[in-house]
Amino acid sequence: MALLLGRIAAGNYTVIQTFTATGTWTAPAGVTSVNYLVVAGGGGGSDSGGGGAGGFRTGTGLAVTAGTDYIVTVGSGGNGGGNNGTGTSGNNSIFSTITSAGGGNGGVYNSNNAGSGGSGGGGSRNESPATTYSGAAGNTPSTTPSQGNSGGNGGTANYAGGGGGGASASGNNGTTNGGNGGAGTSSSISGSSVTYAGGGGGGVFSTGTAGTGGSGGGGNGGEDKVGGASSTAGLSNTGGGGGGGSSDNNANAIPRAGGSGIVILSYTVASQTVFTFKSSTKWIAPTGVTSVDYLVVGGGGGGASGGGGAGGFRTGTGLSVTAGTEYTVTIGAGGTSGTGGLTNPTQAGTGGNSTFSTITSNGGGRGGREGSSSRNNDAGSGGSGGGGGAWIGGTTPGGTGNTPSTSPSQGNSGGSNGGATVSPFPAGGGGGANAAGGNGSGSTGGSGGSGTASSISGSSVTYGGGGGGGVYNSGTAGSGGSGGGGAGGAGINVAGSNGTANTGGGGGGAGGNDPGVGGTGGAGGSGIVIIKINQ
Repeated sequence: MALLLGRIAAGNYTVIQTFTATGTWTAPAGVTSVNYLVVAGGGGGSDSGGGGAGGFRTGTGLAVTAGTDYIVTVGSGGNGGGNNGTGTSGNNSIFSTITSAGGGNGGVYNSNNAGSGGSGGGGSRNESPATTYSGAAGNTPSTTPSQGNSGGNGGTANYAGGGGGGASASGNNGTTNGGNGGAGTSSSISGSSVTYAGGGGGGVFSTGTAGTGGSGGGGNGGEDKVGGASSTAGLSNTGGGGGGGSSDNNANAIPRAGGSGIVILSYTVASQTVFTFKSSTKWIAPTGVTSVDYLVVGGGGGGASGGGGAGGFRTGTGLSVTAGTEYTVTIGAGGTSGTGGLTNPTQAGTGGNSTFSTITSNGGGRGGREGSSSRNNDAGSGGSGGGGGAWIGGTTPGGTGNTPSTSPSQGNSGGSNGGATVSPFPAGGGGGANAAGGNGSGSTGGSGGSGTASSISGSSVTYGGGGGGGVYNSGTAGSGGSGGGGAGGAGINVAGSNGTANTGGGGGGAGGNDPGVGGTGGAGGSGIVIIKINQ
């Protein structure tokens, strides 16, 4: 999930994009550098030591290439250790050449196993025999400037754990009490000052007091005594370390998970800039922007015997937006693949809807399974409908397109099997944005319906092709429709092809088998949203 903000700056727009989950960023035209904040997932707390914060890295002027897709990885927090257990380290966050390392896990009371990382996990304390274990190193691997600090050492009694390291300070050592987590670091890249990457507080047993989490989302340690303080997890999207603890006498004091990381980019664009979204995001209309042109394509349906229908295709100009308003941008996933064959074939999945503002393009319908008296109407409806499956017993219709109805139409219906009741049993093609799917005929599967071209991105690209129909036995499979539709498969156990990612293409249908499951159909291609600001 990403959050997009903007404001006018010297005649241009400053855009701030925040990723709270892994996704894809496409560098807009004219963008050659970005400012960045990359925070990794915090380490999980253990039965004593607090988890270290995720690595914190920030900078300006990082070179990027316009038109290039960059995978943005947002690290998840490490798991908490549970009763008497050891947590796990957090996961790395990555943008381009910048990697922030996950925070280290806290140390468990009977072992010297605190983890190093962006910031290190807090050390632990054992009482039998009496042993104090050190906190783990931060800034591992080493970066300049430093991405974090070391965890504090375990205490001197009461199984007191050290605090996890934070972005600005090391974790505090335990004493007879748990050590506090190290403080995080503030950043104003989002437009307001927010503190990230605080270490988790150390846990404690019996009469001691648990450590508090460091500023920046660090979780509090727990107190293993009746009525003692509960432990808390690191806050999501801060990279805070999880609180250490134990739960022999207080079930609410178990070690807790670290908080997930975050990636924020800031960059400047000119007016009339095109934004391409290949993963779900949130976008706040920049100051001065009042309308956008748009293309919204749903995820394609999966193929089984029949081809999957294309995701709905909707495009338009001058859609009103309100400056400062947050708009959710949802990218529909492609439908899962089904199988051919007469013996318990797997049903394919419908594609996911894609949405921007008031515009929703529906996912493509699933391709139908091979027919029987109980599944001869298996093809699904959607943005475009799926193709009907092969059947010896009669006609299997395709699914209905433009469902629900939009004007202009978002898609077309899938083709049927053509009533072909003799070998090699063809299936119908999935509907496309521009045309219905073809019917199966003789020994040939129906072709996927063609997609529709759009030039909103600055060049003509075709989206929303239907998946080609499979053929049960040897024959000629249906071709995928232009715009990312997957080709069908022909012959026993022959697979269909996947729809192309970010086109909304339907998956190709598969060949059959009897007895047996048959080939695997193609998965549908994911959808896409493209907008162009008009000011």
